[in-house]
Amino acid sequence: MHIPVLEKEAIEYLEPKANENFIDCTAGNGGHATSLLEKTAPKGKLLAIDWDENQIQYLKTKLQIFKSRVILVNDNFANLKEIADKNKFKKVSGILLDLGFSSWHVDESKKGFSFQKNEPLDMRYSCQNPLTAEKIINYWSEIDLERIFREYGEEQFSKQIARGIIEARNVVQIKNTFQLVEIIKRSVLPVYHHEKIHFATKTFQALRIAVNSELDNLEKGLLASLKILEKGGRLAVISFHSAEDGIVKNFLRIGEERGLFKILTKKPVEAKEEEIINNKRARSAKLRVAEKI
Repeated sequence: MHIPVLEKEAIEYLEPKANENFIDCTAGNGGHATSLLEKTAPKGKLLAIDWDENQIQYLKTKLQIFKSRVILVNDNFANLKEIADKNKFKKVSGILLDLGFSSWHVDESKKGFSFQKNEPLDMRYSCQNPLTAEKIINYWSEIDLERIFREYGEEQFSKQIARGIIEARNVVQIKNTFQLVEIIKRSVLPVYHHEKIHFATKTFQALRIAVNSELDNLEKGLLASLKILEKGGRLAVISFHSAEDGIVKNFLRIGEERGLFKILTKKPVEAKEEEIINNKRARSAKLRVAEKI
């Protein structure tokens, strides 16, 4: 079961009221979406977006009780402005971006998001995306592999892992997660084989971000949110990675300097110890919120 991270805090900052309209850019399993729809009753509407067609199909059932109050769209939030225009979705009081990927992707998608299961190296949220983790691993240059592991994964052994991949794929094509995990294991120092954070975590994270162009899409989505929000509307972003948080922090800072936003979270809101105990994914989550002025 997917547990939304910082759900209580995000909803409190968004301050949804009766009959207001909101956008959930990463609707996922519908945790935040349900809360927003409940608090904006009886006439408030929600534009719920997700790039994964499987998540949208799931939400059709989960959110059917809200009937005409919810609009489901299978698309990337990078296209937020076009999506809102196409659906004539206006008077937006708040926009939420939860940048974490759903536990469904790890547990059920069979797309290789987890290093603990032997699955194809896919990692795509959308099947319409032509790029897969397998293509990156088998065809990208050593320089590019090292760069994404370093920049997207903050992996200290990025050079060694990139070199290990090149050497391995010269012998046989790398097609599944366990092949990749074994390469990573050989590439890092043995002392890291038993660390609290699994030695393959950062490499898998970097690949997921690269496959789905997550950082580029985030920048596009943030810019679009500024155009869509009503005056006084709020933007809430939950990030799980320092590069994501850096993009959000910089965007809001520049927006405030230009008189476009008022930042409501001078420091990012982080999960309390109780939430982290119940949901380990919450340990790296950061919530930043701003109000359009």
